[in-house]
Amino acid sequence: MSATPAAAEPLVSLEGISQRYITDGGEVVHALAETDLDIPRGQFVCVVGPSGCGKTTLLKVIAGFLTPTGGSARCAGEPITGPGAGRGVVFQQPNLYPWFSVRENVALGMRIRGISKKERAERAQEHLELVGLGDFGDKRPYELSGGMQQRAQIARVLANDSEVVLMDEPFGALDAITRARLQADLLALQRAQNRTVLFITHDVDEAVFLGDRVLVMSARPGRIVLDQEITLSAHAGKQLGEEMRRMPEFIELRERIAGAIEH
Repeated sequence: MSATPAAAEPLVSLEGISQRYITDGGEVVHALAETDLDIPRGQFVCVVGPSGCGKTTLLKVIAGFLTPTGGSARCAGEPITGPGAGRGVVFQQPNLYPWFSVRENVALGMRIRGISKKERAERAQEHLELVGLGDFGDKRPYELSGGMQQRAQIARVLANDSEVVLMDEPFGALDAITRARLQADLLALQRAQNRTVLFITHDVDEAVFLGDRVLVMSARPGRIVLDQEITLSAHAGKQLGEEMRRMPEFIELRERIAGAIEH
């Protein structure tokens, strides 16, 4: 009899991480309680919770921007000791350089890594087309709308071979129509490319719509108080719009997660 194969190692693994800050006044702030988290390859994980609960702290640890006070963080089996090209971050406000064209912004990470000019131009154009900006590569960022700038920021992360995409409330400043459109576009891209996504949001509706899994964090010190798998039948199909949001299962999940945040 053959041995049972071992379970696949998670792409991102956090073991007992915690975070404390010391304020300028000398006060110790316990931002994140001891937290364990495994994220399998290709999973879309949304994190919700009250303001100040440690959502962004969690993201910064995975990004390598912050060394946790306690515990360990690993990606693809290797310790996270700092930022890396394999972990790209999409911020709430697009951080595009105004003196570069949109195409040059998308190619910037590849340029820093020493990829040839020809290859980075080709890959930048490919990813601009993926996010619907194929005709805007020669524009400057200030010539684009806020939603288009966010598309360009997402393209830059994907073009840089970021297997893990970390998103910190990327659609929070957008109008409702643009936000809904980008949610659907992001979900379609993630499915097509099997990227691993950690998505921070205050919007429960957004979390249930996007996530394969939703984590609810408590008030400070932040800890995961609900780890909810999302198994909506529509999630595996083509219903990416209002049809999904009207499903009874969607409404039930949204209320369960909202209740966990409230209590």
